[in-house]
Amino acid sequence: MSFSTLGLNEAILQAVTAAGYENPTDVQAQTIPAAMTGADLRVCSNTGSGKTAAFVLPALERVLAAREANPAASRRPLRGQPPQGPRVLVLAPTRELAIQVSKAAVTYGSHIPHLKVATVVGGVPYGAQLAALRGPIDLLIATPGRLIDHLDSGKAILGQVEMLILDEADRMLDMGFIEDIERIAEALPVGRQTVMVSATFAGQVGRLADQILKDDAQRIEVANHTDSHANIEQQLLWADDLDHKSALLENLLTSTEMQQAVIFTSTQRDADELAAHLYEMGHAVAPLHGGMPQGRRNRTLMALRRGELRILVATDVAARGIDVPTISHVINFGLPMKAEDYVHRIGRTGRAGRSGRAITLAERRDVGMIRRIQQFTTQPIPVGTLAGLEPKRPAPEMFSRAPRRDGGRPPHRGHGGPGGYGGRPDNRGGDRGGYGFARPIDGAPRRGGFDGPRFDSAPRFDAPRFEAPRQEGRPEFRGEPRHDGPRGNGPRRQDGAPRFDGERRFDDRSGPRGGFGGGRPAPRGRGHGPR
Repeated sequence: MSFSTLGLNEAILQAVTAAGYENPTDVQAQTIPAAMTGADLRVCSNTGSGKTAAFVLPALERVLAAREANPAASRRPLRGQPPQGPRVLVLAPTRELAIQVSKAAVTYGSHIPHLKVATVVGGVPYGAQLAALRGPIDLLIATPGRLIDHLDSGKAILGQVEMLILDEADRMLDMGFIEDIERIAEALPVGRQTVMVSATFAGQVGRLADQILKDDAQRIEVANHTDSHANIEQQLLWADDLDHKSALLENLLTSTEMQQAVIFTSTQRDADELAAHLYEMGHAVAPLHGGMPQGRRNRTLMALRRGELRILVATDVAARGIDVPTISHVINFGLPMKAEDYVHRIGRTGRAGRSGRAITLAERRDVGMIRRIQQFTTQPIPVGTLAGLEPKRPAPEMFSRAPRRDGGRPPHRGHGGPGGYGGRPDNRGGDRGGYGFARPIDGAPRRGGFDGPRFDSAPRFDAPRFEAPRQEGRPEFRGEPRHDGPRGNGPRRQDGAPRFDGERRFDDRSGPRGGFGGGRPAPRGRGHGPR
């Protein structure tokens, strides 16, 4: 099957061909024709399956159809006339993913005359967004939080939306956007078409789908979390302690097989500190997390795409939307908080038909999460070792059953849930896979991730307003009051976004809780160190 058999407009076909695509993926072959009928859709598909084009191409078809029905809609409104709202609205969980969708829309719509694509995300100044919202707009791609801001101010006009697309709906609900999504859906015309794309429709996601989709919505399930990811070689390396884990990481990073790698950490602080240490060791590395200004995040991703960076140290939220085919390795230095995030993490490699490797570094205290990941994916992660760095302790028994006591009840397993997962996640200050401040084991003193002095004097990055209602990673309570007053009253940052009165800067805090390597600040998002 080729794209020419899907009934797409000739202008869209020309752009798709120019982009180098000939044959649709499974999700594209099923979703595009169904979406072009105007039906509501539940699309169950994982990252890396080509889902972006699966909804962007039908969205462009909707734009062309609207232009044919009303040619004047694409013209800029005259003075005194109300602004022209978008025909298609796409909601995405993160800024990076929204920007990726916008780029895809521009690429596939490059042969459509005067196509207007607007992107509304947090972390950037309002001025350019307000100008774009005055219209005309064909497609509006937004994160829920910033779009709500514009709705409340009356600047976002959504009365002409004919198609609503929710990309990675499961992630948006994980981030706490359900009320924002419900408000946005209520502001749209009742007769609109709605397409929900999610890795799962279980639980809260399914209930939201029942609420905003029509009763006759079609279900398209091409891939789910139990897929084998045949093009991604997964491996689990057990570490005796944090020092052993650090040695394993350094061995992997010096491998000649590695082109580019994304290293995942559990918190923003871990990402900063690990990136700083790797920079001191001579790696071309930069961090990426939600605490960085949007402009800096964009520059970091651009440096990664240009090959100026070999290593990206990222958190789960910030890494959503990274689509760089040359990423050969994903390394889980800190385990995810949720098992489904593991699937999204490893999807950063093995893209565009290439193969990739996903390596998880785990300690014994991580057994519970490893079990949950394997139960979620219904597949074991193959255990391996690195020559000369084999663990001294035997590997944990992942699925062994303890002998039952009298009465048929299994022995006590701590705080594990049903099935005895072997303990609850550490949400009380400990940090699964954390860098430099792991929970002491067997009474051992707390120690840093790598040998070397602390760099308490290192300057820290400015902390912008978070796009999501809650911070990624485990929250770190610092005893600060919440600032619920109106935005924009404080001094403005360099990127032009308002700062809350009294908001702390990263460089105001004391040094990190765990010391390691060198005294330079974390890198700033370009290529650093020898390549």
